[in-house]
Amino acid sequence: MTPTAPARGAGARGRLVLATALLSAAALVAACSGPPRGGADQAAVRLSADTPPAKGELDSFTWATYAEPPTLDYLQAFDYPQNTVLSNVCESLMRWTPQLTLAPGLAEKASNPDPATWVYDLRSGVHFHDGTVMTADDVVFSLGRQMNPDNAAAWAQVFQNVESVTRTGPLQVTVKLKQPDSQFPQYMATAAGVVAAKAGVEAAGKDYGTSGGLDCTGPFTLGTWAKGQSIELQRFDGYWGAKAKSKKVVFSFLTDASARTNAMLTGDVDGGYLIPTESYDRLKREGPGTLYFGEGLSTVNLNVTSMNGPLGDLRVRQALSLALDRSGFVRTGLAGAGTVTGSLTTRAAWAGAPEDVRKAAFDHLTPTAPDIDRAKALVKEAGAEGRTLTVATSTIGQDVSLLATAVQAAGAKIGLNVQLKTIAPNAFTALFTDAKAREGIDLFPETYYDSVTDPLDLLANFRTGAYQNYAGFSDKAYDDLVDQATAEYDPARRGAIEARLQQTASERLLWIPVAEWPTSVFLNKRVTGAPTTISYMYYPWAADVGAAR
Repeated sequence: MTPTAPARGAGARGRLVLATALLSAAALVAACSGPPRGGADQAAVRLSADTPPAKGELDSFTWATYAEPPTLDYLQAFDYPQNTVLSNVCESLMRWTPQLTLAPGLAEKASNPDPATWVYDLRSGVHFHDGTVMTADDVVFSLGRQMNPDNAAAWAQVFQNVESVTRTGPLQVTVKLKQPDSQFPQYMATAAGVVAAKAGVEAAGKDYGTSGGLDCTGPFTLGTWAKGQSIELQRFDGYWGAKAKSKKVVFSFLTDASARTNAMLTGDVDGGYLIPTESYDRLKREGPGTLYFGEGLSTVNLNVTSMNGPLGDLRVRQALSLALDRSGFVRTGLAGAGTVTGSLTTRAAWAGAPEDVRKAAFDHLTPTAPDIDRAKALVKEAGAEGRTLTVATSTIGQDVSLLATAVQAAGAKIGLNVQLKTIAPNAFTALFTDAKAREGIDLFPETYYDSVTDPLDLLANFRTGAYQNYAGFSDKAYDDLVDQATAEYDPARRGAIEARLQQTASERLLWIPVAEWPTSVFLNKRVTGAPTTISYMYYPWAADVGAAR
């Protein structure tokens, strides 16, 4: 699932040590150590494990987002704007914690009696926002919506190996797999595992997610949605877990990066994630609060969306990669808060792999030092001199706009004609879900965030027919390796296969890797408690935000 997962990127993915014996949810949690807290320690910033816990309650707080969600239907929760809001309203069977580990969610126990079966025992007495009680029927219905091809769910790929989802008790659901799938139980902590009330969703029909309620179970309910302006969430006092520390949250849609920063400086908003990189220094110096950085499991890449033009020739992709000034982009586009990389996956995603596997995964990757002479020669060999490439750009933030400009500059140095196509911030998210939005575009900047702590989350994107395989790459040997890694529950053996996938993706330059980038969050002096990690995409982070004093 993950410009910055899914994108401003897409996400659109903990790590599990799985056995074929019965595993309790507690055992799953113990097996999930998550990435090391220094997972992105190469960045020129200090990573914080968390922000100070809240000392009291609030009547309300305000939060800045760079775009308005096109919908809050969990089927399409595949980008930052949707998930930042939805994670506080709708909950999943399992939960991604602020430490990026797996924990029980709406299922208090997950067991794996055989490699092709997962059994979820649900919490009792969990109420939906309409007051009704959650049952196994609601879970079967909710997961079934993801699997229905008529719904074109962004998370449909998660269910590719699911044979059936059935009610095996009033509070028990059994998932039968066509074959073992190490990724499926991990994704049940993302929007793929969301549970909503069957009656409420059916009553809303095609309007579900765009008006009215969401009929979920989270610590907040959906309040007023002022289209083009803001979304309000109200505390749900019937919540099964710890009560939210604020009675209300207001998400303000501020598409202009300067406007978002100014709102934080003036106190018009109390905080926000995805801080514009051009504002880092200003918020540190002038901000009435604190700018934090945390593990993001995020890499900045150039997503190759079409191989019908010049990029269909590997030599052109190699040339463009060799001409990129990655260090310059990290200094300017990421304000120094990043690390140049030739890897599509973060080092933190490999935290659970043995040392030899990690070495294999990061040996002989895409060169990151510019080599203009070699790049020019490759363009000439490919007969691509003077050919045109179109790169999407946006004013979402300078991480997007300056990367697009860097590509244009690189092209000019080696004989390629790179044209920029400006996409409005609210429309940029459509690049991840709508093929028509990508028409005429060869590349776009994408900061891909993992939705689970497993490198296969990204590497599976290049399997034939995968959701983010926009360029249509197809290779049977690669597909076979993805299938092998998916079916392998042992993390060490799976990691060895994933290292081979990483090498292939690097050699073929299926996307062009640029940098690793940590998560950023700003909190003014009146609020605290928000997690610093990318967990906020699926964890009810707003419930932890309260008074700082």
